[in-house]
Amino acid sequence: MVANQILKNEEDLMDIQFWLARSNSERIAEVTRLRRLYYSWLLGNYPERMEKTITHRNNDI
Repeated sequence: MVANQILKNEEDLMDIQFWLARSNSERIAEVTRLRRLYYSWLLGNYPERMEKTITHRNNDI
């Protein structure tokens, strides 16, 4: 068995790099999949309607 120790900051950076390498549609599909899993677990089923949430990201941060 091989075990590698990775610092939390390095893991976060690797996660960010992984997702930035994916297309927008792949990222949205994964968020949608995770949302469906979460609400199915929380409520027993996925709600018929969801409120839209839009966040604008400033590049000056």
